[in-house]
Amino acid sequence: MRYLKNPSTDPFFNLALDEYAMKHIDEPEDFFFLWQNEPSVIIGKNQNTLEEINQPFIDERGIHVARRVSGGGAVYHDLGNLNFTFIIGVDDLAKVNFKKYVQPIIAALKTIGIEAESSGRNDILVNGLKISGNAQRVANGKLMHHGTLLFDENLEDLVNALNVSPDKIVSKGVKSVRSRVTTIREHLPQDMDIQRFWDALQYYLSNENKDTEIVLSPSQLEAVAHEADAKFRTWDWVYGTSPAFNFHNAHRFNGGKVEVYVDVNNGIIKSIRFIGDYLGLHDVALIEEALKGTRFGKSEVSDQLSQYQLSEYFGLVTRDDLLQLLFG
Repeated sequence: MRYLKNPSTDPFFNLALDEYAMKHIDEPEDFFFLWQNEPSVIIGKNQNTLEEINQPFIDERGIHVARRVSGGGAVYHDLGNLNFTFIIGVDDLAKVNFKKYVQPIIAALKTIGIEAESSGRNDILVNGLKISGNAQRVANGKLMHHGTLLFDENLEDLVNALNVSPDKIVSKGVKSVRSRVTTIREHLPQDMDIQRFWDALQYYLSNENKDTEIVLSPSQLEAVAHEADAKFRTWDWVYGTSPAFNFHNAHRFNGGKVEVYVDVNNGIIKSIRFIGDYLGLHDVALIEEALKGTRFGKSEVSDQLSQYQLSEYFGLVTRDDLLQLLFG
């Protein structure tokens, strides 16, 4: 597979590159890139940042807080973590399958003696413990699939930087984040550092270095840097403003947690906001906009929702789930 090389450890630049690669790098072939972030918490597109992070710990350690364009939950990155991004052409969203796109990573891990498997909505496991979380987004006929690889991450900082809601702990059947994650390095048959690990994945994914590099021009790199500053590094993007509402509810479904804020005036939805760690391919803002002006009744909202392929926006969260959230 063709590839980019990305030496940046700036999380805002790297997230901007993810989006830029999906929207603007017009390559006929699929390609990938590996990358790292300085200590950072990366928030899912649809999450409430302040609820997901331990702000005092983050301030004390100087940890970055950034928001990606894909769904899913908050993750912690440091230089013991290696990230991967695949940009893949798709002509039918029904064929988009999480497990299909983690298989190259699972195969690459096998070459260094790690037996891994895909599990759940978006995880890769070793011996039943999580080493990777993944998320996806689609734009312009391209799928961006990206994920983390916990090679030698500081798991105590991971635990301290994130707020894990009690409902998620209960749903996982565990008492803490630390009890369900592990690092790849702990399971290697022969020890290596992260640079050797990076090199091994690069070698496998690039067809033993036979495939060619895609080199971005100075103007393309400048466009990524501009987007990093104009969007990804801004307070509005990372933290945003709390939605006005007079109805609020939250529930964890099989497809993830969904929280809804609705402002209703004279029985009409004036604004609605969905927040959570669900995994959608498209921006749920389109659904939110479509529901504005709709009467706040079960049948009316159901009719509006039925016009959309909701799995493309909410993943495994169904229309019945959303109606239960809104109307009980």
